[in-house]
Amino acid sequence: MLLYAVVLVVLKSLQALPLRWVARLGRAGGALAYRIDRRHRRVALANLTQCFGREKSGQEIQALARENFRRIGENFACGVKTATMVAGELRPHLEFVGVEKIYPEPFEGPAPNRVIAIGHFGNFELYARFGQYWRGVRTATTYRALRQPGLNRLMQNLRTRSDCLFFERRSDAAALKSAMLLPGIMLGLLADQHAGARGLPVPFFGHACSTSAAPAVFALRYQCPLFTAVCFRTALAQWRIEVSAEIATHEAGKPRPLADIMLDVNRSFEQAVRRDPANWFWVHRRWKPDRHRRGKMALAASAPATAAPPAGDEEKG
Repeated sequence: MLLYAVVLVVLKSLQALPLRWVARLGRAGGALAYRIDRRHRRVALANLTQCFGREKSGQEIQALARENFRRIGENFACGVKTATMVAGELRPHLEFVGVEKIYPEPFEGPAPNRVIAIGHFGNFELYARFGQYWRGVRTATTYRALRQPGLNRLMQNLRTRSDCLFFERRSDAAALKSAMLLPGIMLGLLADQHAGARGLPVPFFGHACSTSAAPAVFALRYQCPLFTAVCFRTALAQWRIEVSAEIATHEAGKPRPLADIMLDVNRSFEQAVRRDPANWFWVHRRWKPDRHRRGKMALAASAPATAAPPAGDEEKG
């Protein structure tokens, strides 16, 4: 398979280089992609204009889009390299802030289970490394398999050093539910992409968009505290993962509506985007004109936690 061979050569080449060299190559590749990838450039510019058009000039928005492509190139290239680095090698390039919010009290044995809503910020593959730095913690997350089996195996093999449990969204729901019954699980769920007809119509930057209810569902179902975490790029090949304050899942002793919980998650993400606009994945069509799906989305917003999708139903593109 020619494509598999080409991808494998590229991955091996990046893994052989020092991390900072990989970061620079990634930024150069991102700059090139901004010039030749018209489709995603238009999506990024449209998204940035929708969110910042009243605050920034056209030149500022174009500059943000260019830097965003460079960041995406840097983060994807570095993600390939950091996947092969052991915890000790990675430690000088990665710090965690706010861990005491997740575990405010010392614990003996496995850590209590937690649910973390995460997004496509910075080198988001680094979320999976959390468990390597705290005794008694095992990270878990979901993914959507690639259409090419060979490339999918290659991608999953890259992730093996993270010690994270990976569950395919469409086929591993039962296995994920079983894992959540184990102690010491920190479940990270991506919640910043378009979630299709089953998503909740929750505002983000003042515009309603289909939002996955998965973080709220799992936090309620397994009685876990819910947080958000954002990976910020602080310098070339340097990242800091920051944890938010706990997102309330109950009010007056009763579960909050899923849409209200996810609105707080979206607000947390929005604060992170405003802090460093180039750090987010603007090339994704977060706001889709799904007028014909509004009825289904409205029903999803009022559904009980047990009726919501098990681990997200994001659509790509």
